[in-house]
Amino acid sequence: MLELAPIKAITLDLDDTLWPIWPTIEKAEQALHDWLARHAPQTAALLAQPEARHEIREHVNALYPELKHNLSALRTRSIRLALSRSGDDPGLAEAAFEVFFAARHQVTLFDDVAQALQFLSRRFPLVALSNGNADVHRIGIGSYFTASVSAQQFGVGKPDPRIFHAAASAAGVQAHEVLHVGDDAALDVLAALDCGMQTVWVNRTDHPWTHPATPHETVTTLLELCDLFPSESN
Repeated sequence: MLELAPIKAITLDLDDTLWPIWPTIEKAEQALHDWLARHAPQTAALLAQPEARHEIREHVNALYPELKHNLSALRTRSIRLALSRSGDDPGLAEAAFEVFFAARHQVTLFDDVAQALQFLSRRFPLVALSNGNADVHRIGIGSYFTASVSAQQFGVGKPDPRIFHAAASAAGVQAHEVLHVGDDAALDVLAALDCGMQTVWVNRTDHPWTHPATPHETVTTLLELCDLFPSESN
């Protein structure tokens, strides 16, 4: 059961907690393809092949293991490699990535998110905590957050305890005073539990829980999370 009294801040995962990620990525990939088709058609044709995309991605990941948490840098290098292999101008890589990155921020929030962020941000400092490369300000929800900590910025990602402690520090509290909210059983719930945080599992799709350790609460929407707290009039 959740203990409300110790909670002084909330950390929130982003992808698949505040919006569905794969429809967003698919649209961003399409935007990138359309841009390449106009500016680097041979590269567009190459990257239209799933096997080629996978091979290029794996090759770049192997070349730059130190960038494993920097998704933006890895994708830019993958685009540059594809441009080079295709005989197109590798100098287009940065512009091509920005097309992808802009579309990556055109997310569709889950219906409950805006109301929940308004409710929660009036009561607690909120810190975005993500292994992805989304920018809450570019998405348009940055005003709800005190800080944002990402694996790309910090250099390590969830489930590493250091990024959870960094998020707590960004809120000006200790780990045991944080409630972490996220959709991933291992990267969010179990990792936060190991740091001494309370946790809420956002299970929007009715997945079974299969781990011995359990979240303090499970919700299907963030409005259910809000219902766990007393209203402002109480």
